[in-house]
Amino acid sequence: MLAALGLAPVVAAVGCAGGSGSVPGDGSRALPIPPLAESSVGADGVRRFALRAGVGESEMVLGKKTPTWGYNGAVLGPTLRAARGETVAVTVRNALPEMTTVHWHGMHVPARMDGGPYQPIQPDGDWTATWTISQQAASLWYHPHPHGSTEKHVYRGLSGFFLLDDADTNALELPKTYGVDDIPLVIQDRRFSPDGALDESDPSDVGLLGDTILTNGINRAHLDVRTSRVRLRILNGSSGRLYNLGFADGRDFALIATDGGLLPAPLRRDRVLISPGERVEIVVAFDGDARTMLRSFPIENRGTLPAREAASFGFDDSFDILEFRTGRTLEPAAALPDSLAHIAPVAPIGTAADRSFELQWFMINRARMDMNRIDFTVAVDTTQVWTVRNVDNWPHNFHVHDVQFQIIAVDDAPPPPELAGWKDTVFTPPGPVFTLAMRFTDHADPNYPYMFHCHLLLHEDHGMMGQFLVLAPGQRAAPVRMNMDTDMNMDTDTAAGGSSGSEMGGMPHH
Repeated sequence: MLAALGLAPVVAAVGCAGGSGSVPGDGSRALPIPPLAESSVGADGVRRFALRAGVGESEMVLGKKTPTWGYNGAVLGPTLRAARGETVAVTVRNALPEMTTVHWHGMHVPARMDGGPYQPIQPDGDWTATWTISQQAASLWYHPHPHGSTEKHVYRGLSGFFLLDDADTNALELPKTYGVDDIPLVIQDRRFSPDGALDESDPSDVGLLGDTILTNGINRAHLDVRTSRVRLRILNGSSGRLYNLGFADGRDFALIATDGGLLPAPLRRDRVLISPGERVEIVVAFDGDARTMLRSFPIENRGTLPAREAASFGFDDSFDILEFRTGRTLEPAAALPDSLAHIAPVAPIGTAADRSFELQWFMINRARMDMNRIDFTVAVDTTQVWTVRNVDNWPHNFHVHDVQFQIIAVDDAPPPPELAGWKDTVFTPPGPVFTLAMRFTDHADPNYPYMFHCHLLLHEDHGMMGQFLVLAPGQRAAPVRMNMDTDMNMDTDTAAGGSSGSEMGGMPHH
């Protein structure tokens, strides 16, 4: 059963003997752990990975066979892992019936290797991306990014972790045995038809909201805890649902990292909010012989969203995510360090903004995405300060390719400590102004752009995205032109509204 998922049980992930697809009387199943991707390092020192995007069948819900898409398996994908300073090459084979792409979310990477809409992989085609890892340790991920079809590709199962290591993080006393006390969790919501197929009909204004929670590809998962502290690397892999995570028994945990790496120090919390595309790392303490549930609670950070609309976006929902089961004897773990990482400020609070963005419906600054329009250019090796405000009656978030940014202010005040680390995606409830500071280094390209967009995937697909070029001194913009008929998978609504969108007088409908 787990092999069909393209995943391995916890015990298999660490090379131990033992089974684990057994189903206890309560109907839960052992949490699958995405296997570490195989790689090889040649004489040139390049670490090489291979991914194959293909179709399969998964038992997401016990007793139901669901057609799915996955990397190197039926659903989800293996965990790629590399270290700062390494050069990597990832070859992707497309065995799907349509074009796809693979984007390295959160990665500092040359634009032509970014895997966004400008790097389409046709059916039966291959694409190789190669770059040198030049950022701190972090929990990143990879997923498709074909313009107009991203939600569908992710919803069908295409996503995986890409973990980065560095010497400073490795030296800290943190849980770090993959699959034992260092656990990757991708949380997703799905709807199913009676025959077990994924229900892709009738998206809400935030996309395909599901009534069934999957953790690492299955519903009703549990983890047998073997150590007194467990590190959870959590990815919100949903299309449009936000999660307000905490434990049913009220225990607190240490928030140690966000999208781009470690925070300055552990933060004691009993809730953490995570929007689509965001990641957090938490460390949870366990003792004794007990059970507890990681749960998503109703969302409190609603900005100015009216109660009725917040309910329609799933903000009132609660879900069980993952049950933790402890035995009588747990391996002891070291206390968490008081200090984790030094984060030098990119720009001080009060720095004048270089650019401002307003988010509304399927638009940014009253414009919808046009693949053949460059919205602006940025000079390489410069710092940019951007302000972002959701002026909508919908929730949004904001993601920037290539960089990790710092949130230097929320409504002219310093950000809360949980937003004080490196971020590539930030939840933007209606109302507040978020001021972001980022530095564009190393990579300049007059032909291939980077994207900025809402990471609620329906919004992205329907045009809530823009693009920019990073230019070196003396370079002039010469963007590639995309043939929308042959290069892209476009749904008709996105294609029809893909230009400026400024003529729209009211809220768009699907």
